[in-house]
Amino acid sequence: MIADPAPSLPPALRCSIVVFIVLAPEASTMDVGYRPTPPAWHALSVEQALARLDSRPEGLAATEAETRYRRFGPNRLPQARPRSAWRRLLAQFANLLMLILVVAAVGSLVLGEVVDAAAILGVVGIIVLIGFIQEGRAEQALARIRDLLAPRAQVLRDGRRCDIAAEALVPGDIVLLESGDRVPADLRLLEARRLRHQEATLTGESLPVDKDSAPVPEDAELGDRSAMAYAGTLVAQGSARGLVVATGADTELGRISALLGNVEKLRTPLLRQLDRAGRVLATLILACAVVTAVIGVIIHDQPVAAMFMAAVGLAVAAIPEGLPAIVTIGLALGVQAMARCQAIIRRLPAVETLGSVSTIFSDKTGTLTRNEMTAQAIWLPEGEIRLDGTGFAPQGELHAVEGDAARREALNLDDHPALRHFLKVGVLCNDAELVREGEEWRIHGDPTEGALVVAAAKAGLSAAEIRGDHDRHDAIPFESGRQYMATLHKVEGEPVLLVKGAPDRLLARCHSVRTAQGEAELDPALWEQRLQALSSRGLRVLALAEKPLHDLHDLTDEHVEAGLVLLGLVGMWDPPREEVAAAVAECRAAGIRPVMVTGDHAATARAIAERLGFEQTQRVITGHELETLSDAALADAVLTVDVFARAAPEHKLRLVEALQSRGKVCAMTGDGVNDGPALKRADVGVAMGRQGTAAAREAAEMVLADDNFATIVAAIREGRKVYDNIRKTITFLLPTNGAQGLAIMLAVLSGSLLPVTPIQALWVNMVVAVTLGLALAFEPGEHDLMRRPPRDPDAALLDLFLLWRVIFVSTLLLLATYGVFSWIHNAQGGDIAQARAGAVNMLVAGCAAYLINSRYLTRSVLSRQGLFGSRPVWVAIGLIAVIQLAWTYVPVLQRLFGAAGLAPAHWVAILATAVAVLLIVEAEKALLRRRG
Repeated sequence: MIADPAPSLPPALRCSIVVFIVLAPEASTMDVGYRPTPPAWHALSVEQALARLDSRPEGLAATEAETRYRRFGPNRLPQARPRSAWRRLLAQFANLLMLILVVAAVGSLVLGEVVDAAAILGVVGIIVLIGFIQEGRAEQALARIRDLLAPRAQVLRDGRRCDIAAEALVPGDIVLLESGDRVPADLRLLEARRLRHQEATLTGESLPVDKDSAPVPEDAELGDRSAMAYAGTLVAQGSARGLVVATGADTELGRISALLGNVEKLRTPLLRQLDRAGRVLATLILACAVVTAVIGVIIHDQPVAAMFMAAVGLAVAAIPEGLPAIVTIGLALGVQAMARCQAIIRRLPAVETLGSVSTIFSDKTGTLTRNEMTAQAIWLPEGEIRLDGTGFAPQGELHAVEGDAARREALNLDDHPALRHFLKVGVLCNDAELVREGEEWRIHGDPTEGALVVAAAKAGLSAAEIRGDHDRHDAIPFESGRQYMATLHKVEGEPVLLVKGAPDRLLARCHSVRTAQGEAELDPALWEQRLQALSSRGLRVLALAEKPLHDLHDLTDEHVEAGLVLLGLVGMWDPPREEVAAAVAECRAAGIRPVMVTGDHAATARAIAERLGFEQTQRVITGHELETLSDAALADAVLTVDVFARAAPEHKLRLVEALQSRGKVCAMTGDGVNDGPALKRADVGVAMGRQGTAAAREAAEMVLADDNFATIVAAIREGRKVYDNIRKTITFLLPTNGAQGLAIMLAVLSGSLLPVTPIQALWVNMVVAVTLGLALAFEPGEHDLMRRPPRDPDAALLDLFLLWRVIFVSTLLLLATYGVFSWIHNAQGGDIAQARAGAVNMLVAGCAAYLINSRYLTRSVLSRQGLFGSRPVWVAIGLIAVIQLAWTYVPVLQRLFGAAGLAPAHWVAILATAVAVLLIVEAEKALLRRRG
């Protein structure tokens, strides 16, 4: 259930935005009718389970899946109903400001001040209505944001692998699982390869448990049902195929009414800090209000009723209750703007932290590059072969290289059996599929593996035929720790182990190389030279190898430890994203260091880093070297090295800790299940939304919907803008509250006439907060936003500069208000109602003028862009001008608030004084710029 939004926020400006990034499907309200008691799926054999659901290993037909979807409904979990409208309406009264106003209204009625009571209740009604509307809009925004990371599932339909929305799963579907995936429904495992699951969500077991496809006794406890993969659990290791046996509310998790989601109220450290400061300030102001009223009664012999209203007016005017709400709105706008830029905030403190980031640790593949792998070179013992074409379209020819150039005529595979064998091994030791969707070719699976399938297709080899002729008997799935994948097949009637992986890992395990004449002794120096040649061109390099086995049996890592026969190397080009070079340049201008952390070869990483404009690429530290460095040495190195290659997930964690030990704030990207610790430890963990695992997304504060480095930079820019606008809002609101409170307090303490009555101060406080106070939340970022150094995370929000500005402008507005009041009342001979109307309008006009000043904290606004560059500012000024004209001249409002109409000369004086306020503040800025 969506939690009640922060009750301390005033209803008038409440923006209860909730970031609800659901990592499981949305709730289902569909009534799908009676469901029979499910069988004990864990006790059934694979064949029995398939037969029970009328399914088959190659998956359901698309038409059958549609029929079952209509029958069973979406794969969603039950969700508690949102708050009703009347509850949301009542919640508007749950804060200090509203309590003060209600007490004031009751007190006015008791004292016989019916008009004042009516005015207060009218303001209360307006505040409640605005808060009610704001919260309704916020909940609508919630519904839009939570759909941005809708979960997906890899399934087999019509015998083909495809990617679908998880809510479209139906009983009988065949789901493919890989390391890091969140299980989207209850599955009966059909195949399991070194599969381990994290089931703490369901069973409370903190350690991963082993899974396999063998049935278990019917009375086995939930945690002992090793043949099942339950919705909401995480794949910690391995891969599997599973039969969907239950969806939505019928899953084990659905039965215990657990929600697979992450609900977080918009309560960040900044808002909590403002709440604490607000409570202290409110206490002091209330104390001052009481003391002021007592002094007025005892010393100046003022009526108790008048002093009661004066105390209420002082409290309402001076307490900056609108500040937390407007800051909340600023943060909410930032979250929505980041979402539009493809950066989804999962934990709200990240919005504030982004402005302090000084280093971005970024993966290379898919983040700095497009993750559209294309095999461009194959190096066999006989020499190099080049491949034409880019992207996933199987269009292009293969050419042999002579010297430094490729021959023009295309190769004939019949004349190159070694090449044919190499391409076949690349297809067999592979889980990717190449499909044509309309006019586009796409890869289902890992793009690196897809490049090998495309290379074979360019040579005229069909992956489906090759795999159909060579059944896979076992496999060791790729894991970042081992950096290879191995499969077991029968090739020409003999069992053969096929391996592909990182060249430096496999070359060390090869004792020979396969040539056209048979096996020959491996020359490590020659192949290292070839590896360097490919890597220096910026290509990602994989090695392929094989090993004959005596019989078919279960594979273990020991089979890959030694005795491999090298087949060759393949170099794949992953083009850098076009926008990343500009983003890297923007980072450097903003004092942010981009640092590449990749599993690729050092030469490949350096070539890409240099092409993208990384600064410190002279030295590249590899994972092996990193392991030899002490913590102190690594802390020194991480400040001067921008490229880390052959890095494992545990190395990422050390890099984050090393940088943080030097007081730096960092963001870290990750996509794998093993990246979780580094993502959690980083100040801002950034997970990949497309290629990333569910485990990585849950560990991160932010998710990139497009996996793009430039999106991180855009989010940092937005984070800086949000914080900038919050400072501007604080700088604007505090002086306006201060001037109103001081005007009442000084008048009471001096025994003089009040320039602004309490009910009028309440009016000013409301209309300024509702109109002018919101404008700065929409302010665009300043032009030098990304040319400033990162913000010090320990810097006080209210520093000496802001405190000075608050005191200076409060005094300025106070003098302007008193000046206009005295001029109209004394020099112009106006009555007290007219003088107070002039004072109220002067206070509002001064606030409007100061709003323009506040667009830039230190820069001058005396330019076309500064004065007229913000539409929200002028919309707010225009709106408040219309409201004030009505307040001044409409008879009903005149009677309610004790106002009177003003003459044209009065308006000229008010507007001239407002312009003077603007110019005086600009003169103060100029003086500060010269001194600073």
